[in-house]
Amino acid sequence: MRLTSYTNYALRILQMAAIRAPHLVRIDDVAKAHRVNRAHLTKVVHQLGQAGYLDTVRGPRGGMRLARPAAEIVVGDVVRLTEGPLELVECFSAERNTCKLRGVCQLSVKLHEATRAFMAVLDDLTVAQIAVNRGDLLARLGLTATDPV
Repeated sequence: MRLTSYTNYALRILQMAAIRAPHLVRIDDVAKAHRVNRAHLTKVVHQLGQAGYLDTVRGPRGGMRLARPAAEIVVGDVVRLTEGPLELVECFSAERNTCKLRGVCQLSVKLHEATRAFMAVLDDLTVAQIAVNRGDLLARLGLTATDPV
């Protein structure tokens, strides 16, 4: 199982917003901390804002913050938003399937089971939990809790 960079960026943005709360976080802060191109993050922030995960503030002192408590943001939901349907193999998609074994293949059954188990773990994980070690995360990113934005 491999998640896209886009999903990784979404989770890193939410994690950083959680560890920097109540301060606003700028896209440039996330880009610098994670060595990611700012342009890649802008699209992700827009989608997270549209989905109600982030509030954004425009202007020179603007930035973003979580739109709801970190404990209410389920990682599995974010993954579904950013990844869409998790189709590990072509037979998972009725529209694109060309496999003659669909419906009789035990590999497909087990891959579906593995995907459900993977998502069950992520459905039991919140942004608060991936930000629980706030001090360690801030230190690794070269930030402190009191750094101005």
